[in-house]
Parts: sequence; structure tokens; C-alpha cells
Amino acid sequence: MTTGGVVVTGLGAVCAAGESLPRIMDSLYSGRRNPSLPTSIQADLKSDYPVFEVRNPLDDLPAIPYKREPTRTTHLALIAAEEAIGSAGLDHRMLATGRVGVCLGTTVGCTLNNEPFYRELRAGGYPDLAPVRRYLDGNPASFLAEALGCTGPVAAAANACSSGTDAIGLAKAWIETGQCDIAIAGGCDELSRIPYLGFIHLMISSHQPCLPFDKNRKGLNLGEGAGVVVLESEARSRDRSADKLASVAGYASFADAHHPTAPHPEGRGLKLAIRQALQEAELAPDEIGFVSAHGTATADNDLVEGRAVREVLGGRVPVVATKAYTGHTLGAAGALQAVFTVQALLDGRLPATAGFSTADPEIGMEPTREIVEIDARAAISNSLAFGGNNSALIFRGGLR
Repeated sequence: MTTGGVVVTGLGAVCAAGESLPRIMDSLYSGRRNPSLPTSIQADLKSDYPVFEVRNPLDDLPAIPYKREPTRTTHLALIAAEEAIGSAGLDHRMLATGRVGVCLGTTVGCTLNNEPFYRELRAGGYPDLAPVRRYLDGNPASFLAEALGCTGPVAAAANACSSGTDAIGLAKAWIETGQCDIAIAGGCDELSRIPYLGFIHLMISSHQPCLPFDKNRKGLNLGEGAGVVVLESEARSRDRSADKLASVAGYASFADAHHPTAPHPEGRGLKLAIRQALQEAELAPDEIGFVSAHGTATADNDLVEGRAVREVLGGRVPVVATKAYTGHTLGAAGALQAVFTVQALLDGRLPATAGFSTADPEIGMEPTREIVEIDARAAISNSLAFGGNNSALIFRGGLR
């Protein structure tokens, strides 16, 4: 067993708000967001539904050597991972010679972007098998491990919208149990036509930029991107004099066992997850300095999450909902939130929740309306997922 805990030594991210973490945080603190109609998805709809799309086409993204053909999802993951590795002071030689694991969460990844292949097959044709090979090679964790030369444990977490959070929680356990000394963990997802149309069919997509926790919220906007953290044992980070950005103090995951898509109306699973994470972190509720909320801007999710946070943590803890800037990036969502949570602890401030203007009295909680200066030692990041899964990560700051 590892003693001394698990620390974060590197951060990386790419999403519609920016192609690196500094650019993203600048967008968040400036209140800039850029939802627009998708350019990568064709659909004959009567109404428009904006998305948060990474604007650079795949060919314009930085080239990284690899053996397999990348999907957009794996390429986004590689970009975020390279930034995280660089910020951790690691290089590819160190990754290849150390005990380094890779754990990435995703939901749809590239798996639903092969419609032309299936249309031709169903029509009796003989389509090229390249999409099938790309799909079979599309596991983002194994792709990343191969591209970076990592030889430790490898796993892909596919737990709907909590996948990125759960991947970080699993990587934390790897280090605690001595399965590896360093873990590259996070989540990634690309925009895809099937979930885009699916969320519209579920009537939880908004025609306008999303409004998390606002009384007038109409639904979510989908997004794409990747978030990656580098985790290390305390001993390993100390041996190489790494800069410790935060520690992963607590993680928990509970299922509502209630409904395939709707959260439990009383937030049963989320409250259990937050309380268990607090217990593991040995923190009292009033020691949490802020909450990075799942905040999808859907009617039920925001109502349940807001009430659960208020009940467990009290009504005064600041809450920020960054999906107002990234859209709902599915398997990448929890990982992006984790990256932003650690960075906010380092910066000592929270961005405004873009678009929020009118409080919902049924929720009884408001997210940030403007930049909030904080002196927080710990923060929690929530993820709620289809299938009733609820996960929570707690980070401790102030390690520098």
C-alpha cells in the first residue's frame, strides 16, 4: 500500500473554450463562451440546437506519433495528455521507463460516427472496413498508453457522464494500492450525430446557450473535448521534486437505482457520494470551499443537484457550473471539471457561471454570478450520469 496520499502534478485540457488550459481559464474568467451550430454534424431539423465544438479540424491539431489511426476522440485526449505531462515536468522517456498507468473515461467516443458504413452495409453493399478497424482501435486508454509508451495498468471507464470522474477515482486507487507510481487519468469525447439527435429526442437539449441552475433553463448543449490529470504517489513526486498542485483527498460513487436517465428526486445517490468522499478525505462539510457542479441546465438535474448540495454542504458554499462554457462533454465532463477545480484552487478564484441571471426558488441555491475570490483549501467536483450513477471527487489545495 502507498502511504502519503495521491497528488496531482499535471493538468491538461482542450474544449470549445480553448485549446490549452491557460486559454480555457482565460475564457472562463472573461465570461466568454462560443456555442454555435455544429459544423461536424449534418441533421435536417426544424429547429437549431447549438453545441460547443472544438473549432480546429483534426488535421490542424498538433501531430503526435502513433501506430494506429487516431479518431477525433483519441486525438483530443492526446492533446490534453501532452499538456498535462509537460506541466508535470515529465517526458516520454520517463513515461516509458517508469510504472505509469493510463485510465480514461469516455461514453460514445468514436463508436457512433460510422453511420455511412452501416448504411452501405444495410443497402447490400461492401463498404471499406477502415471504419471497423478504427472503431476496434478506438479505446482511448490503450491508444494513449501506446502513443506515450506507458507500460502500467490500462483501463477505459465507460460509465456515461461520470466516466471522467470515475477514471480519476480508479487511477487514484491504482496508486494507493501500489499498482503504479504515476497515472495519466481523465476523460475524452467527440461530438457525434447519434447522441446529438438522441438528446434532442429526449427533449433535454436547448435551442439557446444553456443556463445552468437558472429558473429559465431549457436544457443542455452538447460539447466535446478532453481533460487529463497526472497523478502520483506522494513519495514519487517528492523523489523527483515535482510541483504538487493538489491532492486527491476523496472519491466515491453511488448509484440511485431509480431510473435509466432521470436522477433520484431526492438526490439519494449524490448525497451518499458526497458524504462518503468527505469521510474518506476526513473533512467536515463546512471545510469545502466550493463546488464544481455537474450543472447540465436540465430541469431535473439542476433541481436535484442543487438541493443535494444545499442539504449536505449548506447553503453558503460557492457553486460554479462550467458547462456554461464547455457544453456537456459527456465522458470528458467530469475530467474537465476536475482540471478546472484544481486550477481554481491554485488561482484562488472562481469564474462566473455564464448566462445565470434568475434564481430558481425550487432549488434554493445560486451559482456564481461573477468572479468570486476564494481562500479554499478543499473543493468538490460532482458528476451525475445516465444509469443513476453519482460520483464525487474532493481535491485539497495549498500544497505548494
